[in-house]
Amino acid sequence: MKKSILKKYARLVARTGVNVQKGQEVVINAQLDQPEFVKYVVEECYKAGAKLVYVEWDYQPLTKVNVKYRSLATLSTIPEWQIAKIKHAIDVLPAQIHILSADPDGLKGIDQMKMAKANRKTFPIIKPLRDQMENKYQWTIVGVPSAAWAKKVFPDLPKKQAIEKLWEAILSTSRVGDDPVQQWKDHNADLLARCNYLNSLNLEYLSYKSKNGTDFKVWMIDKAQWLGGGGKSLQGIYYNPNMPTEECFITPLKGKAEGIVYATKPLSYRGEMIEDFSVAFKDGKVSEVHAKKGEALLKQMISMDEGASYLGECALVPFDSPIRNSGVLFFNTLFDENAACHLALGMGFSDIFKNGNWAF
Repeated sequence: MKKSILKKYARLVARTGVNVQKGQEVVINAQLDQPEFVKYVVEECYKAGAKLVYVEWDYQPLTKVNVKYRSLATLSTIPEWQIAKIKHAIDVLPAQIHILSADPDGLKGIDQMKMAKANRKTFPIIKPLRDQMENKYQWTIVGVPSAAWAKKVFPDLPKKQAIEKLWEAILSTSRVGDDPVQQWKDHNADLLARCNYLNSLNLEYLSYKSKNGTDFKVWMIDKAQWLGGGGKSLQGIYYNPNMPTEECFITPLKGKAEGIVYATKPLSYRGEMIEDFSVAFKDGKVSEVHAKKGEALLKQMISMDEGASYLGECALVPFDSPIRNSGVLFFNTLFDENAACHLALGMGFSDIFKNGNWAF
């Protein structure tokens, strides 16, 4: 991909994604295979006025080694220096950029149960700290193709062609055209209009029915609002959390969901695929799951903690979605969830109320 296009994308990430403010610190999370693009993003953040930009690198093979050889007790312990890093973030509220390029199969074979147990131990420690930052800082998630990811999506193409093809898919669905900044302004205005319409309906519940057997009903929280596209932090800074995004979303009422949902697309989760699966609800909670592939992992997901079996999100996506129209299965939730209406289990969104961080 031409450097001029990559630099345009990097500028979009810095200016429209997180909207870096003068004097602000920025944290970038990325895989080791993206040094060139990360450099462009770092430079654009400084051009936007950032005081300090630092990069935290991730490497999937190292993650697997750590999970394999560390004891559960060690994995479940958060060192003081990591607590100090979070406290620093609470104090300075850096903008955070997450650049996704991981191999969808990169964590295949990892001890999922060991990771889940460790997460259950660390979550109660980290959550109260992160809650202190909730809705107060800008963040964005974007995609950049790695060789492994590209070959997963386009297995029949040579490596270089697969990378170029994935670049084209990412840039087009992320609206990186002649004037991406204006394209995102127009897109955000469209999503805002859709959300305003949904909010005007004062819906009591959503009812899902499909030829694949889906027959599901979920109730809404009174006075909750539909959100989508960009929004403002509590500091009043406008940013775009997900690039791309096509959804209008809301957190439903806990404890009031009934019926069954059949997935139309596979789910890639920690290096494993969950395919041809269904999720049944009773009294708002997952009562039963089935999958032709990955059923054990799906059952583990909903049993990680008490909240993992409740709905945290209902999202509506237009049938005429650029991602759906691309015909590409990305094996990446950031993209694939924007190809169709979807539900998410687990934590909900505090900003669905008018005192949250989104500009409604």
